[in-house]
Amino acid sequence: MKRIILPFLLSASVSVTAQDFSYQRPPDDIAKLVEAPLTPTVFLSHDNAWIMLLDKSDYPSIEELSRPELRIAGLRINPENFGPSRPNYMIGMKLKKLSDNTDYTIKNLPSPLLISNASFSPDSKKVAFLQNNADKIELWVVDIATLTASKITDRKISDVVGTPYSWLTDSQHILFAAVPADQKSMPQKSRVPAGPVIEENLGKKAPNRTYQDLLKSPYDEALFEYYATSELVLKNIGGEEKVISAGIHTGASLSPDNNLILVKKLHKPFSYLVPFNRFPQRVQVIDRSGALVKEVIDIPLTDNIPNGFNAVQVGPRGHAWRADKPATLFWIEAQDGGDPKVKVDTRDKVFEWNAPFTTTPAELVSTQLRYAGVTWGNDNVAWIYEFWWNDRKEKVVQLNPSTKAKKVIVEKSSEDAYNDPGNVVTAPNQYGRYVMLIQDNQVFLSGDGASPEGDLPFLDKLDLNTGKKTRLWRCQAPYYEFMIDLVDPKKITFVTSRESQTENPNIFLRTANSGKLTKLTNFPHPYPQIKDVKKQVLKYKREDGVDLTADLYLPPGYKKEDGPLPTLFWAYPEEFKSKGNAGQVKGSQYTFTKISSGSPIFWVTRGYAILNNATIPIVGEGEEEPNDTYVKQLVASAKAAIDYGASLGVVDPKRVGVGGHSYGAFMTANLLAHSDLFKAGIARSGAYNRTLTPFGFQSEERTYWEAPDIYHQMSPFTYADKIKEPILLIHGEADNNSGTFPMQTERFYNAIKGHGGTARYVLLPYESHGYRAKESIMHMLWEMDRMLETYVKPTEELKAVIPGK
Repeated sequence: MKRIILPFLLSASVSVTAQDFSYQRPPDDIAKLVEAPLTPTVFLSHDNAWIMLLDKSDYPSIEELSRPELRIAGLRINPENFGPSRPNYMIGMKLKKLSDNTDYTIKNLPSPLLISNASFSPDSKKVAFLQNNADKIELWVVDIATLTASKITDRKISDVVGTPYSWLTDSQHILFAAVPADQKSMPQKSRVPAGPVIEENLGKKAPNRTYQDLLKSPYDEALFEYYATSELVLKNIGGEEKVISAGIHTGASLSPDNNLILVKKLHKPFSYLVPFNRFPQRVQVIDRSGALVKEVIDIPLTDNIPNGFNAVQVGPRGHAWRADKPATLFWIEAQDGGDPKVKVDTRDKVFEWNAPFTTTPAELVSTQLRYAGVTWGNDNVAWIYEFWWNDRKEKVVQLNPSTKAKKVIVEKSSEDAYNDPGNVVTAPNQYGRYVMLIQDNQVFLSGDGASPEGDLPFLDKLDLNTGKKTRLWRCQAPYYEFMIDLVDPKKITFVTSRESQTENPNIFLRTANSGKLTKLTNFPHPYPQIKDVKKQVLKYKREDGVDLTADLYLPPGYKKEDGPLPTLFWAYPEEFKSKGNAGQVKGSQYTFTKISSGSPIFWVTRGYAILNNATIPIVGEGEEEPNDTYVKQLVASAKAAIDYGASLGVVDPKRVGVGGHSYGAFMTANLLAHSDLFKAGIARSGAYNRTLTPFGFQSEERTYWEAPDIYHQMSPFTYADKIKEPILLIHGEADNNSGTFPMQTERFYNAIKGHGGTARYVLLPYESHGYRAKESIMHMLWEMDRMLETYVKPTEELKAVIPGK
């Protein structure tokens, strides 16, 4: 028999030193799906007259990823152009008019086109966008009347922190952030330090999760100031521009009447423990000339927020303008010191303050739970959202801002998708701000429509006085369709995205109750080679009675009589406080099969059954926390999926591989450590030792010192000696996700290796938590394919050379 030796197999029998492998390309069945054309991104104008179609860029090359990148203060900056590193660019733009369903080409666009931050003007007669050149970012505007683009300023745009630009209501002015005109040269790092880096804490509790890319030295502080400092410029599109503020702007929002600007600016002392958004921040109101109107507050460094998901900073937070008033500020103040462990009847209070800010701020409303947002309507109605993590309780309170009268209109578990009333539909008001769309004292609600039959999106009408709801439209099988925007609230005409298992998502114009449906786009099937892939939502139970689901994909042409298939199980666990809510069906069997670069669905082309999005609810009811029995529930969920797939005759229980990304990688390692259900595992960008994330992780808010046994039991690193099945570990060398530093995978690999396990560790240069470069993605897929083909679906020929087979 001919012996086939693969690079991967060498590590199964002997210890090998680090090797410099070149980038590999997966089989054509997989590679061609990666290279399939991308569907454009769609935006609707404010007046619902135009659709903007933006073509997405392909994956960048590894050469592009290798270009300079500055990682400081929780940011990743392109030092060459004062923008974010590795943004997703749009490389094509055209407009479509809804009235005649015709595409229009735009003249004079820059070349090569690299668009970000595209937006319609409030009057929908212009489009602004950023053009991202290698050495600078430019601000461009498209005049829809002439379909012509032009650069409107010679100033270099700063897109490091904050919002790079905002339209004024008159659609003739733009406020933008610019690189300082008189900027000094970049700070130079001294070879000889002035002294040690010292941090000190004087008895103050300051629990913080594990952040990356933080400041580390005075030189980093100087670099942060150099790149983050900007000038706010008020620009008349037809001419003059004026600098009205300078500093490290994290926010600059115009009052609805456009006469005042709420400015938020960072200042020292900076922190080496938390990212920039928790640095000291001065909140001011200035006028359009730049004159100070009011010093609102100077918020100190917030590095001492109590532990817990409902913990917030002490003092005023979240300053913003009321969308329904000319110039009224509002903000929130915790009444419990920001500490969720403190027992109080009122968690937060919302205050408001009318310009010119000469009176005392007034209390607008108090909340029983933690304040979680607001949707403004008018003087008579606003919706206040409240949430509490511990019991997953959420409320929507209807407030009359004038009388302060309020009533609860929704009170439910945040985990209860079946009873989610949906989101209130908004539309621009006289100030161009999005507020509740109110018609005859009724509002519209649009939601996912989760049900035992899957998601069936809907459009409802709700009477604000009586609370009575009327169903206007609901998605119908065999399609998955959801509303994008309500075009005509009287005729109930709206724009939707519509798809099916075999039809790519496209944009439609629909009128409820009339059956009238107009197709506005005609995006082709991006991968016709898998158009006959079969998709089915499986419903089954775990041994403890919890209902579970998984999306089953079968290869084109597969018939049950062909016998059970090798299977790839792919999942991401979620925590719940209710078994009933944990078992609710989410998603739809009628969605189009989209294949992202990290998808497991590629392997349906290689003859595998795919169990994707397999639900793994980790439930802790009452006083019990979900993670108290994490491993038991994890294994039981995986076993239930495999057993059910096997009962259908499509899953070969002896040939199942498991995989996941991030928390799914953590899941994968634990399943290999605590069960014998799988032949091999694929773990990408995971964390494996929870003692390295001691102040909480994922949905676990207890610290290591509060629950040390849970941290140890949940860490696959603790059980590295039990992992006997092969595991492929992949990580981005520049991972910036909280807690998943590459060290997690490096140490886990060494632990498995030290106990004689079969493992392969792939570190992708320049890649972050998700992988971007085409070379990296192709190589990742090659690695995954070799793992599955070698250990999950071995041929008779390969079995002869795999140790132990």
